[in-house]
Amino acid sequence: MRKKEKIKLLFILVLGLLSSGASAQSVKTFIRKGNKLYEQKKYSGAEVQYRKAQAKNPKYEKSTFNLGDAVYQEKNYKGAENFFKNLIQKTKTPEYKANAWYNLGNTFMKQKKYEKSIGSYIQSLKHQPADMDAKYNLTYARKMLKKQKQQKKKKKQNKKNKKNNKNKKNQNKKNQNKNKPKPQNKQGNQKKNNRKKKQQISPQEAQRILNALKNNEKNTLKKLERAKAKAKAAKAKPNVINW
Repeated sequence: MRKKEKIKLLFILVLGLLSSGASAQSVKTFIRKGNKLYEQKKYSGAEVQYRKAQAKNPKYEKSTFNLGDAVYQEKNYKGAENFFKNLIQKTKTPEYKANAWYNLGNTFMKQKKYEKSIGSYIQSLKHQPADMDAKYNLTYARKMLKKQKQQKKKKKQNKKNKKNNKNKKNQNKKNQNKNKPKPQNKQGNQKKNNRKKKQQISPQEAQRILNALKNNEKNTLKKLERAKAKAKAAKAKPNVINW
């Protein structure tokens, strides 16, 4: 915000031009009380005095300007913004307009509305081109705007990367489940293994079975040969004639 000393000097100058009536005296009193409280950093009390001065003379621009300052110091930046905008619209004094634009830029800066703060400082410099504070704040606001855009871009990229990583992880999990062998029935496997065990025999047992098969085959051949011999003998017997 503008230094309070600059505002006070303007108050004294303008108040000296006011009429010496009771209304002028009461406005002057409220402004002085408000300035004193402001210097003591009692901003809520200063706001009350400035509002009283404004109520006595709504057209008095300095009470509006100081009221915006007090509200700003109370961190009510939106409220201060409204006071400075109102002053910019009403005042025709280049100095007041420049100061109001400057303070409006500060309220936007506090709200991180850097593009609007840049526009406000540029307007302030149009009315006071040599104002070094406005030039400094303009440079700072541009720097902060650039940083803000970079942060938004980085945040957007991180969000995109996070989404891609999540999709990739889900796809890998899906592929793993697809390639994973299905679990077999334990009881079925056990029966199958038992059958395999039953079918397995020792070499000695296999030889014994083979020998038995050979013996059976020999016996079968012998029986077959005997049967053939009997049949042949039966054919060789003379026929018996029954008389």
